[in-house]
Amino acid sequence: MDFHDMSLGQELLQAIAEQGYEHPMPVQEQVIPWLLSTEEKDLVALAQTGTGKTAAYGLPLLQLLTTEFSEYSDFSEDDEPVDFFKKSDNPKILILSPTRELCLQITDDLQGFAKHLPEVRILPVYGGANIEPQIRALKHGVDIIVATPGRLVDLMTRKRVAVLEDVRYLVLDEADEMLSMGFQEDLDTILEGVPEKHRTLLFSATMSREIERIAQKYLRDSHQIQIGSRNEGSENVNHIYYMVQAKDKYLALKRVVDYYPRIYAIIFCRTRMETQEVADWLIRDGYNADALHGELSQQQRDLTMQRFRQHRVQLLVATDVAARGLDVDDLTHVINYGLPDDVEYYTHRSGRTGRAGKKGTSISIVHIREKHKIKQIEEVIKKQFVRQSLPEPRDICGKQLYHVIDEIERVEVDEEQIAPFMADVQKRWAWLDKDDIVKRILSREFGRFLRYYANAPEIEEVAERNEKGKGKNEKSKGKRKKGDRTAEEGYTRLFLSVSKIDGFFAREIIKLINDKVKGGKVEIGRIDLLKNISFVEVAEEDADRVLRSLKGTRVKGREIIVDRADNPNHSSYASSPKGGENKKKGKKKGSAATREEQPRGRKFKKEDWMKFLHPELNK
Repeated sequence: MDFHDMSLGQELLQAIAEQGYEHPMPVQEQVIPWLLSTEEKDLVALAQTGTGKTAAYGLPLLQLLTTEFSEYSDFSEDDEPVDFFKKSDNPKILILSPTRELCLQITDDLQGFAKHLPEVRILPVYGGANIEPQIRALKHGVDIIVATPGRLVDLMTRKRVAVLEDVRYLVLDEADEMLSMGFQEDLDTILEGVPEKHRTLLFSATMSREIERIAQKYLRDSHQIQIGSRNEGSENVNHIYYMVQAKDKYLALKRVVDYYPRIYAIIFCRTRMETQEVADWLIRDGYNADALHGELSQQQRDLTMQRFRQHRVQLLVATDVAARGLDVDDLTHVINYGLPDDVEYYTHRSGRTGRAGKKGTSISIVHIREKHKIKQIEEVIKKQFVRQSLPEPRDICGKQLYHVIDEIERVEVDEEQIAPFMADVQKRWAWLDKDDIVKRILSREFGRFLRYYANAPEIEEVAERNEKGKGKNEKSKGKRKKGDRTAEEGYTRLFLSVSKIDGFFAREIIKLINDKVKGGKVEIGRIDLLKNISFVEVAEEDADRVLRSLKGTRVKGREIIVDRADNPNHSSYASSPKGGENKKKGKKKGSAATREEQPRGRKFKKEDWMKFLHPELNK
């Protein structure tokens, strides 16, 4: 189907062509012809943000307005118009949007479509701006109002302008977001104030219970159009997550951002304070980032969003509420700096990428206490998250290196422009050969990453509970108290004589087991990292195989000791990471039995620990 097949006027078709639209999007193919038909039904349209909804309702409504004007031109003052609209200077179309930003964006889109329709008057009505100019504009006459609920209710309560009495079409754009932002009472007030004879067009990304309530209460004999799957994020979005310690979330964020040199992303945070903090850290570390949250003035927010839309900001760190209404089609990633409590917030976040047929990625950086949220979200969006390991420094540096090379190759050289300077440049660089110049360019453009990742802080990735025997383990897990170091049911707890002091964290322990143990993947459970020693839980059937495979393994020139944690030599350490049982029995602070606390008087060396833990070494 083509726009020319939709009964749109020549003025609208010309504006569409000038804006570069060639073929209608799916939601437009279904909504535009239906709205231009003779049906008087209301409409519920389910489609993700960024699928062309503004044009889907904007173009047919503008067409209806132009029909209205042409028919009125043939009537005298005493004639009774037969068209749907009533002739007046009051608004005939009311479009509600959740935020000031989306309100202005819808207005810009409609004005673009109405470029060759000078008689059509469109007014944005929103909070955060002086209300008096908006009142004056309404008194002079308006055909279409694009409004935020709060400001419109304010105008209604002042009773200074007859805002709604002639409204014949009411559009609820992003209705789900309006409800999630707490506008339900305002919507009820507005919907009760419009004339009985009107059509309601409800557009939403999801069909929540609140949306169903609005539809059942205020829509009559509604027709439903659904684009994509109900309550599902974009089909073009990949959902992945990294699980790290809470203290390492920012370090993990830097690795993710560095791994994608061409990233253009919104980073969602839970609070205003966290948003500003993360943005400040990124800016400090040399990233092109900015913050967007409710504590900024409206002027600051407008400037930030303008810079982001123009790609002058690469990473926008934002709260959910502040980012509503920010409609950007070419985001490569959405990054969740922690998961929201409300699953619908996640669908709104992830739906901002993967638009217009492009692929997008939603990345979540979570800690172990957020794992249950992954399951909840998967149930709603009907898609699986993929857990990945954080990119290694070497891989990140490789990506950045090729990015620099690619950027240099893409530079367009204007021979005439640089010709006057070439002689001086060649003279200055006569002592440098080609290799020297290449090295210096790479060091200048690429050196920041090399310097950082040469001594990058270690990030400890959290090992998840294995799903094997889930039914039993779920029960035992619930009874497991904080500080309890006994193995979960179905697992065997092993002792290793290496840990943080040797540079061994969860990743290294998992890698050691995977590299050394042959004959199938080992099921690994909980890993407890202490200063000098570690405990790792493996499936009972894998325990003997792990012990045999790791026997005689050397790390940094010395043989590591691997044994069952229930061995009498280790039993007192399997129960608590800080010698908790011994402390409860009255052992004094500083005694050798409290493993983590060193005896006073001299440094307790690693060799002393080994002798203490393994008396057989003293023989």
